[in-house]
Amino acid sequence: TRMGKGKADVDYWAARVKPGTILFELAGVSEVRARGAFHRVAMKMPVKCRMVGRRVEA
Repeated sequence: TRMGKGKADVDYWAARVKPGTILFELAGVSEVRARGAFHRVAMKMPVKCRMVGRRVEA
């Protein structure tokens, strides 16, 4: 933009996310608690989400 015209505030922003991208990672919480938190987050997302887990062998 040209100088001296002023700019409006940002109304919103968007980010492109490719399929298969991990959006959230939870560590140090039980699986039950993580599933509850993820369910609440997924309800607010405008896309379909699924939870994936990693099994740690001892």
